[in-house]
Amino acid sequence: MHESRLGSNYTKLWFASAISNIGDGVRWTALPLLAVTLTRDPAKVAAIDLAASLPWFLFALIAGALVDRLDRRKVMVLANVFRTAVMAGLATLLLTHNASLPVLYVIAFCLGMAETMFDNAAQALMPRLVDHSLLEKANGRLAAAELTANQFVGPPVGGLLFAAIAALPFLVDAGSFAISALLIFLVAGNFRTPRDDAIPVTRLRSEIAEGLRWLWAHRLLRTMAAYVGVQNMMNTACFSIFVLFAVQILHLSAAGYGLLLSSMAIGSLLGGLTADRVAQRIGRGTTIFVGLVLASVSFVIMGTSTNPYVVGAGAALLGWPITSWNVITVSLRQRLIPDRLLGRVNSVYRLMAWGTMPLGAVLGGLLGRVFSVRTPFLVAAVVDGLLALFALKLFSDAVLERARAEEGTYS
Repeated sequence: MHESRLGSNYTKLWFASAISNIGDGVRWTALPLLAVTLTRDPAKVAAIDLAASLPWFLFALIAGALVDRLDRRKVMVLANVFRTAVMAGLATLLLTHNASLPVLYVIAFCLGMAETMFDNAAQALMPRLVDHSLLEKANGRLAAAELTANQFVGPPVGGLLFAAIAALPFLVDAGSFAISALLIFLVAGNFRTPRDDAIPVTRLRSEIAEGLRWLWAHRLLRTMAAYVGVQNMMNTACFSIFVLFAVQILHLSAAGYGLLLSSMAIGSLLGGLTADRVAQRIGRGTTIFVGLVLASVSFVIMGTSTNPYVVGAGAALLGWPITSWNVITVSLRQRLIPDRLLGRVNSVYRLMAWGTMPLGAVLGGLLGRVFSVRTPFLVAAVVDGLLALFALKLFSDAVLERARAEEGTYS
C-alpha cells in the first residue's frame, strides 16, 4: 500500500498512523456508547464532541508555534505517550466503577489537547520525509490508512469490545498509542527547524502573529480554511448526535452502531487511494466541486432514511469527498507554506477549520433537542450544496493550478 519511493521513514509513520487510528476508531465508537449509558439528552451527548474539539479553538495557535520551535518527531512521540496514559486512566476508572459524564468530558478535552500538538507536528513533518512531487501520493496513502483504520477496522471492533467489557476498548486504544509512539520514535533524523543565528530570538506571541499574518495575506488558503470550517461545523453537528440517531431512529445495537460507522471507510479508502489520480484527470477544482455535491447528497440520504443499510450507503458516499478534500488541500499547504512557518500557519488554518467544531457540537445538540436528531443532516445538506456553488469560482481548476505554480515563492 505504501510505495518504496516514499522511503523507510514514511513507512514507519504510515504504520504508526494506521495502528493509532485503529485505536481511535475503537475509542470514538465506545465513548458515545458509554455516554448513552449515562444520558439520552442530545445536548449532553454532543458535549463530548464539544470537549474534544474545544482545544483546537483554545490551544491551536500555541501548539503551532511550539511545533516550529521543537523537534516535530519528538512532539508526536510525547503526545502519544500522554494519550496512552489518559486512556489507561479511563480504563482504570471504568474497571473501578468511577466513570461519569464529567469524567468523559475531561478525558475528551485532554485527548483534544494532545491532538492539537500531534496533528500540527505530523503535517509539518511530512515535507521533510518525502519529495514534494510525491506529497499527494504520500498524503493520499496516509489518509487511506488513517480513515480505513479509524472508520472501517476500529468501529466494529470498538462496538464488540464495549459490548463485552466497557473498559476493553480504552485499553486497546492505550496500547495503540504506545505502539505508535515507539514507531515514530524510530523515525531517523532531526526534525527541528533550524534557526538563523542572524535573526534575534523572538517571543512566542510574535511567532504566532507571524503565522497569522502569513495566512491572512494568502487569499486562497484563507478561503479554504473558512470553507472547511463551515464543513467541519456541519459534520460535527451531525456526528455529535449520530449515536442517538443510530439508537433511536435505526434501533441499532452497540455492535450495529460500530458497523454503521465503519461504512464511511469505504468511501474514505477510495478517496485516499484515488484522489491524486482523479484530481489529475478532471482537475483539482472540479474534484472539490464534485466532492461538495456528493457530500450534500449523502446528508440527504442519511437524514431521510430509516434503513440502516441506506444510511450506511450515505455515510460511505460522504467518505470520498472528505478524504479527497484533505489530500488536495493538505498537499497544497505543504507546498506553499515555508518550512519554518509550517507549524504556525497550519495551526492558524486549523484554528479556522477546526475551531468551528465546538459550535457544531452545540448546534447538533440544540437541533436534536428542539427538532429531531434528523435535522442536523438536512441542514448540512443545504449548507454543502451552497458551498458547492461558490466553489465553482473560488476553487476552479485554473485558480488551484496557479497556486501550485507558486511553490517556493513564499518566504
